[in-house]
Amino acid sequence: MNETDEIRGTAQGTAPAPLSVLDLVTVGAGRTATEALRTSVEISRLAESRGYHRYWVAEHHSMPGVASSSPAVILAHLAAHTTRIRLGSGGVMLPNHAPLVIAEQFGTLEALAPGRVDLGLGRAPGTDGATAAALRRTDRLNEGADDFPEQLAELTRFLDDDFPSGHRYARIHAVPGPIQSTSPGGVQSPHRPPVWLLGSSGFSARLAGSLGLPFAFAHHFSAQNTIPALDLYRQSFRPSAVLDAPYALIGVSALATDDEREARRQVLAAALNMVRLRTGRPGLVPTPEEAEAYEFSPMEREFIDTWNSNVIHGTADEVRSGLDDLQKRTGADELMLTSHAHSGDLRLRSYELIADAYGLPRA
Repeated sequence: MNETDEIRGTAQGTAPAPLSVLDLVTVGAGRTATEALRTSVEISRLAESRGYHRYWVAEHHSMPGVASSSPAVILAHLAAHTTRIRLGSGGVMLPNHAPLVIAEQFGTLEALAPGRVDLGLGRAPGTDGATAAALRRTDRLNEGADDFPEQLAELTRFLDDDFPSGHRYARIHAVPGPIQSTSPGGVQSPHRPPVWLLGSSGFSARLAGSLGLPFAFAHHFSAQNTIPALDLYRQSFRPSAVLDAPYALIGVSALATDDEREARRQVLAAALNMVRLRTGRPGLVPTPEEAEAYEFSPMEREFIDTWNSNVIHGTADEVRSGLDDLQKRTGADELMLTSHAHSGDLRLRSYELIADAYGLPRA
């Protein structure tokens, strides 16, 4: 299997494009991180059995309602509970980490789940400025984002083990990695995870296109920029050893329930959680009852209406119709669904209902 085969998915059933999962490991009020992580295992196994193409975990920090601060750790756990589905980061925030550390972590994941690992990279911190400063041990946060292309190039060289002779890192090797196949007696596979660039604006879209890399756009929280960013990616694309044509997926917030009213209740609770996050009060995902009793200010109500207008929710048929329309409007090559609800059981049920709506196969 070459790298292009690992990147491009195949639509299953009647889905307009391959369907995948983005997991934030959300923690609801009254629930624990342990329960949230168990739900992630259940969703990953369901996704694998129903023909979802890949399962990504997002890096976030200092958010009580999001237990995905360590994607590599979670992915290792999911690798032990699955056998076929692709696993990856959506994404690892490169400026938060030394490139060598990421190369080592994902080389380890590749050794644990050969041929199944994606390395999605973002340039945002995945948190607030103060937390980013603590992660990076510096207050010069813009420097990390501005240096993203250089950090990406360094990480890629560690992954490929191909620093030129005379480079200060030429004698440093990411292990597990290609160096093990070229060492005396080495039989380690030289394969490494394909790199994706993630973004919510034009910067990463243009960079991914110029490098011939696959691109993932965060439609679920930057919907107004989706089509311009995808257009920019396609216009900027230059064929590479990785891809001969553009390949773009979009993250989509989607929740299907057996009862339309329950979908509205859950989406309201998730939106209240976002209101609190955006106003510096991050917490656990509130219950629908708490959200229904909450007195939203006019400004908060306006935010809620705008936010929820980009959440595809309702019955399975309504969600299917919304996803079909979104894929048609954007031309996305893949739809990566993220379901936000207070209950882990409802998130699990959502992915099952969507699979049923599209007639995805049952393993």
